[in-house]
Amino acid sequence: MGITIKMTAGGPHIPVLIDAILKACAPIQGTWLDGTFGAGGYTRRLLDAGADKVIAVDRDPLAFELASDWAGQYGDRLVMQQGVFSRMDEYAQGLDGVVLDLGVSSMQLDLAERGFSFMKDGPLDMRMSQDGPSAADLVNEADERTLADILFHYGEERASRRIAKAIVKARAQGPITRTLELAEIVESCLPRAKPGQSHPATRSFQALRIAVNDEYGELWRGLMAAERALAPGGKLAVVTFHSVEDRMVKRFLTARSGGGGRANRYAPETEIAAPQFELTPRKAIAPDADEIAANPRARSARLRVARRTDVPHGDVAAKDISMPELPGDRK
Repeated sequence: MGITIKMTAGGPHIPVLIDAILKACAPIQGTWLDGTFGAGGYTRRLLDAGADKVIAVDRDPLAFELASDWAGQYGDRLVMQQGVFSRMDEYAQGLDGVVLDLGVSSMQLDLAERGFSFMKDGPLDMRMSQDGPSAADLVNEADERTLADILFHYGEERASRRIAKAIVKARAQGPITRTLELAEIVESCLPRAKPGQSHPATRSFQALRIAVNDEYGELWRGLMAAERALAPGGKLAVVTFHSVEDRMVKRFLTARSGGGGRANRYAPETEIAAPQFELTPRKAIAPDADEIAANPRARSARLRVARRTDVPHGDVAAKDISMPELPGDRK
């Protein structure tokens, strides 16, 4: 039983840490929900491993269009649901597993017209659901401080204030509407990347994507929805690709597995509520050298797995999982 996350489009997608998920969650059976369907890599492996049914959720309608050439082979064992994984408990109850892959889908990165990539020229969009305000709206309308805070908190970009100032200066000459245009502005504020280093625009584009799609809020709500949707004994498997998301998942699971403890060593000890999850294993699982060699995208991935207990779900406050600072919080 379990919960899993995302995939790739363009070529054969390699689901990150899927073998580790199948091993940690064995036996794979019953009804699973793949909350980040993407190119379908996790869903297909779950079905092939023995899941009776997989409910595939994605906010991007293109994901289901691209799956049309293979989805039929699974018949009614595959159910496609357009929507967000934070509403999974509205789509199903009594799940045996949930999988979440929090990385951006390679399907989206590969399509220049979606505006996610700084390596290809395209409209500055980044909307996973293809509706609502775009990255261009944010870049051209947010004030300098808000832009700096987004880059700092969501992208952990140390040069956030310098980049925000350069964006505001550039947009005064005309709207910033293209991905390569923004990438060049960011690059002008940072040292040239050395061989083996990530592109200078990586953190800024990540930050804007997270802000446009409310990814942190979606993750927080999704973890609570998984607690409500999973049957006793059901597994939750979450793959993250950067430290802020991993900290959120770790803190949620720690709090919900009875590991909250004292706020500090001087605080009075408080009674710990019966745990809603059991960590299996207790620590995050990282990809091995073979997987990284076969799929460099896996390098920063971390997998956390937990088993749902039979304790009824409860309310979760932001303080329980130490939500990261949000734009506007930095002094």
